[in-house]
Amino acid sequence: MFPIRDDAPRFGTPFVTVALIAVNVTVFLYQFSLAVESPGAQQAFVETLGAIPLRTEQAFAGHYPLIAGIGPIFTSIFLHGGWLHLIGNMWFLWIFGDNVEDELGHLAYLLFYLGCGLLASTAHILANPASVIPAVGASGAIAGVMGAYLVRFPYARIVTLVWIFVFVTTIEVPAVLMLVYWFAIQFASGAADTGGVAWWAHVGGFVAGAILIWSRPRRRRLRRTYHH
Repeated sequence: MFPIRDDAPRFGTPFVTVALIAVNVTVFLYQFSLAVESPGAQQAFVETLGAIPLRTEQAFAGHYPLIAGIGPIFTSIFLHGGWLHLIGNMWFLWIFGDNVEDELGHLAYLLFYLGCGLLASTAHILANPASVIPAVGASGAIAGVMGAYLVRFPYARIVTLVWIFVFVTTIEVPAVLMLVYWFAIQFASGAADTGGVAWWAHVGGFVAGAILIWSRPRRRRLRRTYHH
């Protein structure tokens, strides 16, 4: 299922969501320019700023510079592995981010997003401590946004694109159905050790987002105005 739009009302301009999308796109364009210049330069860039679990483990053990080992846990959430990776992540952020930003306020939302990204990267490192493959992508942070959306807007309607054999159509589903389905796929894929994707970063980010927003009181204007 792929979301197209939702019906949760927006009460303000999602400045932070737009800014995050702009930053991610800008960083990716820089990555792309490096690839055009030299594939080796792009690879070095990704290996320097991507989250490599073994390097982080070595940094905590004192065998690697601490900043170089820990910093990529943060910087990795602004890198992407390709155009489809970037577009998919930014689309999900646009669909779900504006309402979560409304709920938290601009500054708190930014801190929330970064915090979910850090916790998602940490979950990936803990699940794959010996990996030397750089993990990149905003997926973990965006999973946190989706977890928060599930807690605050479970009955919002999501217009979703679905594939039924060779047919493609759209249906409206409650957010709780789509997001629980999405989470179940991430968890099952991680448990099955399906390679190529940082599944546990998605799981960790989603759980972190749900817990973090659950611990905050709802904004009164949303409780008063939003009905489903």
